[in-house]
Parts: sequence; structure tokens; C-alpha cells
Amino acid sequence: MRYLEIAGKRPLCGELTIQGSKNAALPVLTACLLGDGPCVIENCPQIQDVEDTLAILGMLGCKTSRAGHTVSVDASEAEHFAIFGAEAQRIRSSVLFLGALLGRMGKAALPYPGGCAIGSRPIDLHLKALEELGVRFSDENAPEGCGAGIYASVFHLKGACIRLPQPSVGATENTILAAVLAEGETVIENAALEPETEELCRFLSLRGADIRRECGGRIRISGKRTLKPVRYRLTADRIVAGSYLLAGAACGGEIHFCNLPAGQLLALLEILSRMGVAVGEDGTMRAQGNLLAAGNVVTAPYPGFPTDLQSPLMAALCFAQGESRICETMFENRFRTAAELRKMGAEILTEGSCARIQGTKALHGADVRAPDLRGGAALVAAALAAAGRTRIQGYNYIARGYEDICRDFQSLGADIRLADCRDEKVW
Repeated sequence: MRYLEIAGKRPLCGELTIQGSKNAALPVLTACLLGDGPCVIENCPQIQDVEDTLAILGMLGCKTSRAGHTVSVDASEAEHFAIFGAEAQRIRSSVLFLGALLGRMGKAALPYPGGCAIGSRPIDLHLKALEELGVRFSDENAPEGCGAGIYASVFHLKGACIRLPQPSVGATENTILAAVLAEGETVIENAALEPETEELCRFLSLRGADIRRECGGRIRISGKRTLKPVRYRLTADRIVAGSYLLAGAACGGEIHFCNLPAGQLLALLEILSRMGVAVGEDGTMRAQGNLLAAGNVVTAPYPGFPTDLQSPLMAALCFAQGESRICETMFENRFRTAAELRKMGAEILTEGSCARIQGTKALHGADVRAPDLRGGAALVAAALAAAGRTRIQGYNYIARGYEDICRDFQSLGADIRLADCRDEKVW
């Protein structure tokens, strides 16, 4: 029932610290299942997806607690293998519990994963990789009374050489979670290169796992019998940082990012440079207006331009001089944000997997709806730079990945507030 109300046309100026990484927190928290004793995760973002993950861990018998941005998970008494509930159905990352539960208990039952409807995201790569480790999928493994879902069991996980047909982040992480306690050696060819996958590997290595990244993207894992508890600090969220950089580009101004993960954002920084936006080595972004078109942009797995920043980039390009073109190679429904931007006066033409954005047209406020998590962030960026007032429904999507988007932009001088539809008739 909550919505955002934004009065735009203000430059963004000030200092900002980026929250901990959502896409690293979820697999790291899931990996706390693999071993006993309390794992302490620092800089853990206070977002809905993390709260749902902690709730799932609690259902499995883990003891969880949070003090600010520090979370503790103790899996010593975890004894359940079945996950069923709204939390699992809301988030895509619930599928990662498949590998972790098989690694710890040898069986798993969970619903098909949820998340934003950004396109087809089949889990066949996950299942095929786990089958090569000896996992069997069958409805015969379903607990009594359970409906449609994923049911898996394995007598003994054994290492294998697995080649992924594409570098799927989820399939790579699920295979890692299952393999770290498996007997023998597992090799994952064509593994995902995303920083969040590297962070999962670092966390597990600190716990005592034997994981090595080799040339060509290969990951080699020698199975261990046990893992130890550890304290770990998550890095800054590169997608949140990128979203805020693009909002700053659209609005103009000067923002100093205290912890900008610039090394993880090279593809975006190169595009911002084309657009005339300077980002210094000290993490300071300067945008003086008069944005330039970005030319052709193609989304790709890391280190290419991330699909999660495609919608925020589209919003920023609405204010650029000339025509830009974005080709989406990852998810077919990522262009749903374009229809909402057009309500604000944007000139965007979508043709299959490509979108043409004609910039220089000033946008105006409108009533719009966030179609998904990153689309919601894109609408916030557009509203901050547009003339007049914009109301964005669907705040629940944004809250899945942005800890407090109002707080962050208010600290930069934006006129943005969170309101409740029950308090006033809006729609």
C-alpha cells in the first residue's frame, strides 16, 4: 500500500555510503547452513529479501539475530529440510537453499522460486549440475501434504566435472554450495564471474572450504568434511551504487560516494564517461547537465554491462542529447519500465530485445507503477530529474533491494517521501 512521492528538478549534492550487497548477502546467508556455530555477517543490508532469507533459515531450525547491520546465523540445530512459505515464493534466491540443504542434509524440498517477473529464468541449469553430483529429483521425495515444488535427495554427494552451457550465477552458486562438503573434487567450467559469486567463494574459504578460481572462469573445489564459523563483512552493493550514479547523472550535481565499488563498475563508468559524467578516483561523481547519448549499449554477464542497471540507464538516457540504443540479452521483460517512463513524456521505442531512447525531452511528473525491483529504481531516478510531482506505486519491489531509498536521496537534497495509500486516496 505504500508509494513514493517525488518533487523533481533538483540537483543531487552531498555524501553517500552504499549499503551492503544484496546479491552477495543472500548466498552468503544461505551458506551459513553449511556447518555449525555462529557465523556473523557485517554490513548486511536491511532489505526485504534479506529478512525473507533469515525467516527461511529460522524455519529450518537455525538461530538468527540482527543488531543493526550485523546478522548472526547459527545452524547448529538446523534439522528441517523442507521450505514452504510466502518468504520462499517471494524471492528468487530461495532456490540456493537447494544446494545448501543437499550439502548439509542430503535432501531438500522447496517451492519454485519467486522474485521479479523480468523474464524467463528456468532452473534447469541448476538441476542438471546437481544431478552430476549424484542428486536425484523426484516427487517421491516430497513430504506428505506438499504441493508442486522441487524435491531432491542424494545418498552421497560426489565431486564431478561440470560444464555450464552458460555462466549462470544461480547455477554456479548452487553447485558451489553443494560441492564444498561433497566427497572428492568438483570442477565447474564456464562458471559465473560476478563479484557476488567471488564473495560467496571468499566467505566459504574463510570457513575452511578449499575453493580456487582458475583461468578461463573455472572453479575447482576440493570437498571438506566440516566448515567452521566465521565473521565476515560484505562489500558495497554495486547495483545500488550504479543506480545512484545514474540518478545523479540525470539530475546533475556532485555526489561523493564514501565506498564506491568502482572496480566492479567499469562497464558503467565507461558509459558514464561517454555521457559526459566524470567519476574521480576518490569516488566523487560530477554531472553538470547536458548529458550526451550513450550510443549502443548491450547487457552481458560480468564484466559486461549488468542487466540490473539497464532500466536505470534507460531513465538517465531520457535526459541525454541524441539517440541511444539498449539491447537486452539477459531477460525479455526488462523493457516493461519503458511504458511507465513514456507516461512521464519519455520517447522510447522498443523493438524486440532492443530499445531506442530519444533524449533531450524534459520529462514531467506522473502517476506510475514500479514493474520490478530495478524498474522501480529507474522510475525514482526519472522522477528526481523530471519537472513536477511523481507518485510511484509498488514500493514493495524497491524495498526488496534498496535499504532506504528515501533516506539516501534526502541526504543529497532530494524532495522524496514515502506515503501510505490508506492515508489518502491516490489511485
